[in-house]
Parts: sequence; C-alpha cells; structure tokens
Amino acid sequence: MGTIDFKSELEKKAAHTNDILKELLDNQHQIDTSLKEAIEYTLYAPGKRIRAAITMWACEMIAGNVYRNAEIAAAAIEMVHTYSLVHDDLPAMDDDDLRRGQPTCHKKFDEATAILTGDALLTLAFEILAKEVDDPAIAAKLIGQLAESAGGSGMIAGQMADLAGENCQCSKEMLEYIHTNKTAKMFQCSALCGAIAARANTGQLRALWQYGLNLGLAFQVGDDILDVCGNSEQLGKTAGKDEKARKCTYPALLGIEKSKEIETELANKAVAALGIFGAKADILKQLPIALLERTK
Repeated sequence: MGTIDFKSELEKKAAHTNDILKELLDNQHQIDTSLKEAIEYTLYAPGKRIRAAITMWACEMIAGNVYRNAEIAAAAIEMVHTYSLVHDDLPAMDDDDLRRGQPTCHKKFDEATAILTGDALLTLAFEILAKEVDDPAIAAKLIGQLAESAGGSGMIAGQMADLAGENCQCSKEMLEYIHTNKTAKMFQCSALCGAIAARANTGQLRALWQYGLNLGLAFQVGDDILDVCGNSEQLGKTAGKDEKARKCTYPALLGIEKSKEIETELANKAVAALGIFGAKADILKQLPIALLERTK
C-alpha cells in the first residue's frame, strides 16, 4: 500500500457512516415525528465517526473488504456513542450546553425529549443488529459485545465512577478504571465488532482487543488535555469543565507534560499491538498517531 492520506481516509469513512445512518433511520417509519426530529438532530450532528471508522477498517484489514455486517455494526456503535453523549450532557450528569458545535439535545428541545432520544438511540442500535445482520451467529456476537462494552460493566460503570470521582481525592487506580470503562471499552468494541464481522481468529481478536484498549485510553488522556488547553470553539463543547467540576483526570493528577507523555506511550502501544497484521494495518496504525495531534 502506498502513502495513505489519513485525514482524507477518515473523512471518507465519516461520510460513508453518515450515509449508512441516514439509510437505516429513513427506514424507521414508526418512530414518533417529534422524537425522530430529535434523533436526527443529535445523530446527524457533525462528528468525527472515529469508532465507526475503526470498525470498518478492522473488517477491511482482516477480510479485504468492508462487509455489510461491519457497516451495520459501525452504525450501531455510533448510535450508542451518540446516546451516551445526549445523556452525558444532561443537567443531572455533566450539565453541558454545547456538543459537536451545536446546542445539546436538552437545550434544543427539553430534558424529557433528550432522555427519550438517548433511550431510542440505544435500543435502535440493538434492533438494527438483530434485524439487519445477515448471519444470526454474527448478530448474536455483535449484540453481546456491544452490550458488554456499553453496559453496567463497561461504559456505564465508567460514567458512574466518573461522577463519583468529582470533588474527591483522585488516585491513579481510580483514574485508570474510569478511563478504561468510560472510553476505552467502546474503542475496544469498535475494533472487535469489525473483527467479528470479518470472522477473525482468536489471535486477531486478541491483538485488536489490545489495540482498542490502548487507543481508547490515549484518546481519553488527549480529551483531558484538550479540556485544559483547548477552547470551546475548537472542541465543539464547553472547555474547562473538568477542572470546574473537579473531575478525576490525568492533567489534574499528573500535570499536562506527564499526561502528554502517557498519551504518546499509549498511542505507541496501540500501534505495536497491530504487529501481526503487517502492512494491512497501516491505516489503523496511523490513527493513534493522528490523535496525538488533534485539536478537537
């Protein structure tokens, strides 16, 4: 493979993801009109679609093509991710007014609509996996992986710990627990779902498990740094909220420079985890390095 224009490749995958999401949502004819408006508002907001891209790239790396089942899994993961943002922004949680450069769902509509929008996106993700994936065995594995990664022993556990960690003495162990569950497990899920759709073997799954973990941790450390160093216009969300809420973050515990060192170390571990795939993993290897330079 020649030199890859990573930014261009990610933009292509984001555009493709948006097309898949629109196709799937357009086929949902029974959803209440007002609710569908709120779902479209949040789901179609400009996002990087990194998780969906990982799913499709992982499938492509193993199978040589992006299978339709990987596209469905990518869409489901984006629905779950978007639901988590809608709920995370609610006043009872992180209480934010801005997300992806536009008013949050509860600000655009109201709190009840935002709660139900998140609920609808979460359940729709599993509905499309159950109905659209063409192999029942693959569908069951994808549903199980997404439920485990996003549920009470995954993302939700991380969010609970994140809230509990506000205004508390933060330890490195607590910080790693929060980041692993709140963020890294959904990155792992993205990589593993692509691999499942491609019918990966045990060694390939293990490598992508490690890749997703380190990539997700690096991403969250970077997010923590940007919250301190970035501005709201760059980020598309309110900057400085972590410090204001006295959240458990790497910059709060270890400072900016040490946090940057850890972010780089984790990105390098993610790249190293893909060694078994050789040149086929070039695009996935570029992702952790590209994330080190992001500004939003």
